[in-house]
Amino acid sequence: MIGDLRIAVPRGALLGETLDLLDRLGVDTAEVRSNDRKLLFDNGQLITMRPSDVPTYVEAGAADIGITGKDVLMEQSERNVYELVDLGYGRCSMVLASVEGDDAASEALRRLGVTRVATKYPKTAAAYFERTGRQAEIVEVKGSVELAPLTGLAEAIVDLTATGTTLRENGLVVREEIAVATARLIANPVAHKLKAEAIDDVVGRLRAG
Repeated sequence: MIGDLRIAVPRGALLGETLDLLDRLGVDTAEVRSNDRKLLFDNGQLITMRPSDVPTYVEAGAADIGITGKDVLMEQSERNVYELVDLGYGRCSMVLASVEGDDAASEALRRLGVTRVATKYPKTAAAYFERTGRQAEIVEVKGSVELAPLTGLAEAIVDLTATGTTLRENGLVVREEIAVATARLIANPVAHKLKAEAIDDVVGRLRAG
């Protein structure tokens, strides 16, 4: 029944466990595993893309269901998609971090009433500081966010970390955990109605383990 669904599959860190999950659901992933350049597989049933693009394709109906990280869904909260299942893998933490020693971000808040925060997740960071009643100037960066507090661009960063190794290697420490992010199954709202039987079958099998 899952063969009736077009599925958006995330490349990168989530790919391996996503393909294992699809195998358990009866989807043949051999071609995806053997070809890292091709994007469409199995007559278009599987579409591979960056995790950040999955909600875009699912919202537009180019895919019926998709798998992406909760961090992506938090940052793209305006997307009209249904979040159906917490798949449990790809666990990372969204954290607020700064250079070890005295906390420059707290000091800036105390002295100036505002702190500068560099991040690849500007909406998530802004929402967190607003929720916790603090003023932050959000600086969006695309590359290595750890560089920002080391060069004076910002007092702190908001970033996703799995092990904390990159933070430690750059002399940064976690000050606060904002959220835990794992892989999630999402669906297009129209497909959720029109292909309800197929999607409910997938959800039921996933919840049953």
